[in-house]
Amino acid sequence: MVFGGTAVERIQFNDSDVWTGRPRGYHREGAVESLPRLRELLFAGKRKEAEDLAMKTFMSDPLWQKAYQPTGDCWIELPTLGPVTDYRRWLNLDAAVAVTTYRDAGVLIRREVRISAPDGVMLVTITSDKPGKLNGRIRLSSPHKNFRIELADSDLLLTGQVENDGVRFAARLSARATDGTLQPKDNSLVVAGVTRLSLRLATGTNVVSYRELAGDPAAHATSTLQAAAARADTDLIDRQAADHRTLYRRSTLNLGTTPAASAPTDERLAAYASGQDPDLAALVYRYGRYLLISTSRPGGQVATLQGLWNQDLRPAWDSKMTCNINTQMNYWPADLTNLSETTAPLFDAIAELAVSGRETARAHYGARGWVVHHNFDRWRGSAPINHSDHGIWQTGGAWLAWHLWEQWQFTRDRAALARHYPLMRDAVTFFEDSMVTDPATGALIVGPSNSPEQGGLVMGPTMDHQIVRSLLRATAEAAQVLGLDPDRQSRWRDLASRIAPNKTGKHGQLQEWMQDVDDPNNRHRHVSHLWGVYPGDEINTGTPALLKAAQTSLEHRGDEATGWSMGWKINLWARFRDGDRAYALLGNLIRPADELSGGQRSGLYPNLFDAHPPFQIDGNFGATAGIVEMLVQSHERDASGRTCIDLLPALPKIWPAGSITGIRARGGLTLDLAWAKGSPTHLNLHARESVSVLLRVGGKSIPLDLKAGESRRLNRF
Repeated sequence: MVFGGTAVERIQFNDSDVWTGRPRGYHREGAVESLPRLRELLFAGKRKEAEDLAMKTFMSDPLWQKAYQPTGDCWIELPTLGPVTDYRRWLNLDAAVAVTTYRDAGVLIRREVRISAPDGVMLVTITSDKPGKLNGRIRLSSPHKNFRIELADSDLLLTGQVENDGVRFAARLSARATDGTLQPKDNSLVVAGVTRLSLRLATGTNVVSYRELAGDPAAHATSTLQAAAARADTDLIDRQAADHRTLYRRSTLNLGTTPAASAPTDERLAAYASGQDPDLAALVYRYGRYLLISTSRPGGQVATLQGLWNQDLRPAWDSKMTCNINTQMNYWPADLTNLSETTAPLFDAIAELAVSGRETARAHYGARGWVVHHNFDRWRGSAPINHSDHGIWQTGGAWLAWHLWEQWQFTRDRAALARHYPLMRDAVTFFEDSMVTDPATGALIVGPSNSPEQGGLVMGPTMDHQIVRSLLRATAEAAQVLGLDPDRQSRWRDLASRIAPNKTGKHGQLQEWMQDVDDPNNRHRHVSHLWGVYPGDEINTGTPALLKAAQTSLEHRGDEATGWSMGWKINLWARFRDGDRAYALLGNLIRPADELSGGQRSGLYPNLFDAHPPFQIDGNFGATAGIVEMLVQSHERDASGRTCIDLLPALPKIWPAGSITGIRARGGLTLDLAWAKGSPTHLNLHARESVSVLLRVGGKSIPLDLKAGESRRLNRF
């Protein structure tokens, strides 16, 4: 960008541990005493009275959690020599490098920005195609009030503190030049007569864990930078690219390429509705995988509502982890698209939440096990926050624990399942203690709770029952696989069978609550009661009446929604085997997010970030998963318990030919699929362990038995 004769680049850098506040508990001691009265009021239909009581006695202490925040900015200011032309910016997904080029008075300037996971640094390289043409200064700043800049040897050192007794942070920047000079001045670096400039930046915080702030931020940033100093730029670049490509190149998607693919992204986005650019949908798939690789790595933190890319001190929804769908949606593509490593931060967080969640289970419910409600933050708050009419939702932790089981189904990693099993076991133990009998039906129900985002404290929302029932059955099966807890296995299956079942209401809809009170004109974005269709699996082609009722509910809600909701609906329509409707929802997402009638329309921004609006990354991940669901599904089992692999179950007519490689199916399978004229042409399968599956394609069922490590290619179906 050029301002007043100066080329200015602002590169924001974030550290995943820069959060407001300090480690603390969030549960409210003594809340459990009000629980019987809350349930009594709700069974009596006195919802408002119950909500008022809950606000006084049952909510988190304090009532709010903390926000994820940016660290600082690196400013690159290069005065221009003359007219600036040919300005271009692009992101290379395969190399994970952001590139900017422009001509300044005929001199070609090229800037590349990389983040190296193996070396923990940001690397910026700036080159001129003529000697000595880079002049200007480099400086650091931070949006936080309490920060300072100083020189450390020949480096710039930024230090600061988020709030008193809270997170302290640091960033250290070093510069190298091939020629010319680099001189410190006024806490900046002055560049003169340089042909190639290299900047390296590392960050650190005082966060040791979610319970301890005792680290040395400057020492951490310095040691990281010193370790990288021994490597040449080319070495850092090669290590960064190789590390990224190890993950990124596992999967490809080809839907065909047309001349439209050569246009700038914003133009492609505006023209997508014409149907002439199938590669843009494939780009959305590739971009979603790139974002997940970039956001969530072992040793880091959970992807927030904005991934890692929050620029605000007071971000939307605190840029934290909302686990009534958004956090989970962030990881829908992980195992499916062969990126299981990216779940490590999520699974680490689940283990930490189980610790804080045990305190919440005890203090709020008098129960064993652990519980998490609809939000958590870096300090692992697990109690209900914000307001009782939506904050008391008991199944956030149960849904997170269900992801542990999902990974087993895709990877068949028995050692990982053994590590995760205690978390699953303790999550269902909470519901063993906390579920109550509905006096009207005699069924087991969850409550007090709510149907997420609809508002209103109730007993027995459908979504809760679907999640708890699924987790009980999954945990029983995990115990069976591991040869553990035989008595508990039968008890958990019995409890699952006694939970209030899914019901069809008077409008032919799947009921969202115990009572038949759904409004067919309700267009709310959250379709909580369809969890059992997706991402759950208890409502499927083997339960046709319920599947039809769920589809009726989704018809009632309509196709317009915010970005993440459209990501969810793509997957739901794929599970309903309606590829053209799934594609229509994908089209509603792949469109410019802009202002309409004084508001904002969801879709994608020019950089393809999902617009809730504002930016919220879960829609990107929901779309990535949804594209795969249109092509391959593996969530159903036949009567003998074999995994069913459905090929092209929801292929839209607009994608008659294409291929996808390196994706995973349940049963521990990795597969490549190609199709033409709407039918498969070949399929490659690789099995992690010996497995029997049922391949379903075009109305045919083909039983397959594969041995551990076996690969097989099928060309006829």
